[in-house]
This record gives sequence, structure tokens and C-alpha cells, in this order.
Amino acid sequence: MTGTRVLLRLALRRERLPLPLWILVIVALPVGTASAVAELYPTTGQRLALGGTITANPALQALTGPVYDAATVGGLTAWRATTIAAVLAALMSALIVIRHTRAEEESGRAELIGAAPVGRYALPGAAVLTSVLANATIAALLTAGLAGRGLPFAGSLAFAGSVAGAGLVFTGIAAVAAQVVSGARPANSIAVGVLGLSFLLRAAGDAAGNDAVSWLSPLGWAQRTRAFAGERWWVLPLFAVVTLALLFVADLLARRRDLGSGLVAERRGRGSAAPSLRSPLALAWRLHRGALATWAVAFTVVGAVFGALAETVGDLVEGNERIAGLLAALGGENVLVDTFFATQLDLFALVAGGYAVQAALRPRSEEVAGRAEPVLATAVPRRRWLLGHVAWSLAGSAVVLAAAGLAGGLAHGLRVGDPAGQAVRILGAAVAQVPAVWVSAGFAVLLFGVVPRATAVAWALLVDFGVLDLFGPLFRLDEWVRQLSPYARLPVLPGGEFTPLPYVWLCLTAVLLIGVGVAGFVQRDLRPD
Repeated sequence: MTGTRVLLRLALRRERLPLPLWILVIVALPVGTASAVAELYPTTGQRLALGGTITANPALQALTGPVYDAATVGGLTAWRATTIAAVLAALMSALIVIRHTRAEEESGRAELIGAAPVGRYALPGAAVLTSVLANATIAALLTAGLAGRGLPFAGSLAFAGSVAGAGLVFTGIAAVAAQVVSGARPANSIAVGVLGLSFLLRAAGDAAGNDAVSWLSPLGWAQRTRAFAGERWWVLPLFAVVTLALLFVADLLARRRDLGSGLVAERRGRGSAAPSLRSPLALAWRLHRGALATWAVAFTVVGAVFGALAETVGDLVEGNERIAGLLAALGGENVLVDTFFATQLDLFALVAGGYAVQAALRPRSEEVAGRAEPVLATAVPRRRWLLGHVAWSLAGSAVVLAAAGLAGGLAHGLRVGDPAGQAVRILGAAVAQVPAVWVSAGFAVLLFGVVPRATAVAWALLVDFGVLDLFGPLFRLDEWVRQLSPYARLPVLPGGEFTPLPYVWLCLTAVLLIGVGVAGFVQRDLRPD
């Protein structure tokens, strides 16, 4: 472990911008949920009525899990926020570990570090410790935040421990994934795939009332800690035991491979390129098609789930005129289903912004890995090479949002007897979110072209946009502050009034950002560091 302290400081320095934003979002979500539950369901009778609706609705339980104590604000907060907070903590942890292990090997920096007087466990140890410190910080802030809202301290501590525990388990899963494959992207795909499988297992078990299936998922363990509902403290050590076991497996696997390689050998490429790879746009398609297909399938599945759930949203506000009026006002019309779809499509757009930023920053990965230089040394113009990637960032984000809208509209339409009409309506509302996503992609292109070493700021901006859009009303921010997010500038659709001016301005902003980024890339030197 020699040198771990220095490498830990380096990792924390590199995470000084994205990590606080992750922590802010993960902590703010449950604390804000507790405030919202206390305000919207002030009486025990209203909370019990909501709990009865949840218990009778398998779709709701599949989405967020069972409710163990609907009589208290803490019990409803745990029902509503445990799964989403655990998913975010797990995703944060996996990305941190892979970024500071497998990505370092892929870039060649791990070999340089290994040539210095450091121990063999220093680099992975620093990555794991960074994730552990992040989750410990989340646990401490969550405990303080929930207890500060008047919730019981024991329940707050159990809730925080379950969220951090999920993050620790996926720290171990990411460490194992980093040993199996030889690239950061495949390792991220494995970790995210396991996270998706965990969510599906928990959802299937909770919807069917089968605890045995839910116990197969770390997200199910987080729910079954039963925060604010007779805490099961013995579940928390389970997270630690599984995490240590996964780290032990990662160590065993690391001993069986060489630096820079993976246990699964990379597939050999063809001896000569296919005719379809004769243009920069075709090459970009080859590089983006796998990620785009994965995102499209995920959006289709989740969109269909939300579409099937939309018709039951009225049950949540039955007997509560206050929240029914509030939701109707937010939707622009007195139609709760439209409000539900508008809220979910807004969330889909923020997630699609993650795809757009990832795709827009793929040229940076090619540059750092040294693959861009041989291509640009030929007759390929820099502008065409970069615009090929940008095209798939813009088109791909539109495709994934359309997939979610179409699937959601069809699922909802089948339940209400109007599949074609609802599919077209919800598809249009989903595609209407695209210009805001393109602005996020534009900032990523701008940073890549002008300040390539600061491309992580693109992710920070996306998180900031999400916080302003989703939590602006909760934090009672001024409207002009919320309007700093492009997502907050769009009309509320479906159900609201369509106005073209915001779309014009957002598209022009995206074009301007991309234009400046492309011009900057044409003028600057390639920077592989």
C-alpha cells in the first residue's frame, strides 16, 4: 500500500468538482422528499390512505418498493427515496472506482505510476478509499439532514447506512469489473448492467410480494433495512461483508492478468476495414452504436413501465384535495396523467443529457487514447471528424427520448383504449425535450474544443441543470435562477401550452456552443494528456 496516501490525495483532487455535486444531489433528494411528504400529507389519515394505495398497487411497489410504515413521514420518505438514492450512490461509486483503476491503465498512466516506488495495491486502494470516503460523507450528511427535518435519529441513521451500503457494494462490483475487461467503457457497462439487473430483481420481487427475489438485489437490502419502521440493523453488516468479499475476488483476479489487459481477451478486429467505414460519420457510428442501442433499450423499457403506471397516478391523490390541486396546477391543466407524464419526461430528458454528454466527449477519449492522431494524420479534416461524433450525440439523444415517449404512449394507450393517439401525443412531448438536451451536448463540445482538460465540467453543468430544474421549486429558488437551466425553459408538455420561442433560442444556443467548440478544436493542438 506504499504511496496510497499520495494517490488518494490525487484522486480527491481530480474529483473535487464532480464528487461534491454527486453528494449534493444524493443528499438533497431524500431530505427534500421528507419536506414534501410532510407538507403534502400533513395528517396521519392522508398518509395511511396513500399507504393503502401503494400496498394495493404492484406497479408502484415495482417502481419504488414497499411501504413499511405509512403512518409516519419517515416511513413514506423511506418508501419514496430509498431506491433512487441507493441507485445514485451505486452509480457514483462504480464510476469513481473504474475511473481511477481501469481508465488509468487504459490511458497508460497506471504504468508510469507503477514504475515509481509505490505498492501494487496503491492505485486500486486509492480508488476504493475515494469511493468509501464519498459514501461515508453521504451517510453523515443524510443522517444530519433527515434528523434535522425532525425525523427520528435511529431511522435517519438506518436510511443513510442503507444508501451508503449500496454504494459500497457497487464499489466492489466495479473493482471486479475492472479486472474482467480491458477497457473503461466495457467495465462501466458491466457495472451499470449489474445495477440494472439489481433494480429489475428488486422490482420483480416487490411487485410479486416475493421477498426471496428481492433479497437477491443489494437495492432490495436497502429497502429491507426498514428505516423508520422498526430498523433491521443486522442488514447493514451484510453490505460490508459482501463488499469485502468482492474486493477479495478483485484482488484474486488482478493477480491473474497483466497490467493493461483483462481476463477476457479483446476480440480481434478485421484485417481490413469494411466499405461502410469510409467516412468520419461512419466511423463515429461504429463507435457509438453499441452505447446508443443500450440506452435506447433501457429508455424503451423504463418508458413502458411509466406508461403502464400513468393511469394509476390518480389513486395517489384520492382523498387529498390539496396535492391534487397542486399537481394539476403544475401540469397547466387539471389532468393528473398529463402532469405525471410531463414530470417523467423531464426526468428522461435529464438522463438523456447524460448520453448526449457522454457521446459528445467520445472524441476526447479518442484523443487521450492516441487513436485520434492517426486518423487526423490522413486527409480527414478535423471539422468533419468532430462533427461526425457530434451528429451521433445529437441524433442519439433524440432517438432515446423518442423511444421512451413512444413506449410510454403505447403502454398508456393500451390501458385507456387509444394506443395510436396516446403514442403520438406522448412521443411529441418527449421529442419536445430534445433542444434542452442539445444545449448540454453543446457545452460538452465547447469544453472539448476550447479547454479539453476541463471536460468534466460538462458533467457538473448537467448536474447543476438537473438540480435547478427538479429542486428549484422545492428550494424556493427565484424563477430567474431556475431559468439558468435549459430544461426549465421548456413548456410543460403534455398538457401545457406549446410556445415555439424557447425552442428557437435553445437550438440557436446549441448551434453557437457547438460552432465555438469545433472552431476551437480546429485551432488547438492535440493534447493526449
